[in-house]
Amino acid sequence: MAHDPNCLFCKISQGLIPSQKLYEDGEIYAFKDINPAAPIHFLIIPKKHIPMLESAELADAPLLGRMMELAPRLAKEQGCRPGKDGGFRVVVNNGADGGQEVYHLHLHVMGGPRPWKK
Repeated sequence: MAHDPNCLFCKISQGLIPSQKLYEDGEIYAFKDINPAAPIHFLIIPKKHIPMLESAELADAPLLGRMMELAPRLAKEQGCRPGKDGGFRVVVNNGADGGQEVYHLHLHVMGGPRPWKK
């Protein structure tokens, strides 16, 4: 599996940098965001170094699908309310204009009560 030795998220998925792990298998790692933007905020990353969504190839489609399938399961486990009255948000930032700060593909999964909704 391809890793970038200078990539923060590669180091996290390899256990070289500590994180609050939520899930791990041979291809995917999920952990809590260290600077949460919502009451529930975690990241899902591929262990394979894919710099950004637009770098993904057709061969990565099954991996990306597994990441998307994992998002609602972990969201529910972390306390997001299921269904129409609950829910969560999945965000993928791509490139500088898209707000990407770490160049390793990652899904932000955010949920819980929205502070701006009163």
